[in-house]
Amino acid sequence: MIDRIWTRHLGLATIYFGCLGALIYGLMITVTLVHIEAVSGHVPFDMRPMGYSSQDAAALLEGLGAEGRKYYLSHQIPLDTAYPALLAFTLVSLMRWLGQNIPAYRLVRFGIILSVGAALCDYIENLGITVMILSWPDLSAPLVYASSIATLTKSGLTTAAVTVTILIGFRAASQRVRRAA
Repeated sequence: MIDRIWTRHLGLATIYFGCLGALIYGLMITVTLVHIEAVSGHVPFDMRPMGYSSQDAAALLEGLGAEGRKYYLSHQIPLDTAYPALLAFTLVSLMRWLGQNIPAYRLVRFGIILSVGAALCDYIENLGITVMILSWPDLSAPLVYASSIATLTKSGLTTAAVTVTILIGFRAASQRVRRAA
């Protein structure tokens, strides 16, 4: 009975976190990030999975102007403050839900570590972006480098976490097929 309740809660948590995360991601992709790119003429920091240089950061921040930088802080950063946690909660609850009956629970733990690491790197990235905007035009090369590394790491860890989640899903499905056969 408790296992059934636990399974139901994990499934519901996955749905709730996933829907809310998808809503926020949709807002960022279709509204805030599009606006930032339109105003600045440059790809926003959040959309550069391969990182960026000091020159790239300066061009973006200069292109945004005072109003665009204010918009980044007041619209994009708040959304991107909620999103990493929601993505991590979605992936963690999905991995735990899918992986509760498979023998490779180490894979689930590894996926959880990747998900939490991706969220932490996203928060470090957001902090770096915020400091860059607030300190503009005094742009620190080490700050840009650290923020860029956080962006690169976030991108890699997110990709790895989603890949592990898919692997767990395949393992859970093949386990079900074996049990049914």
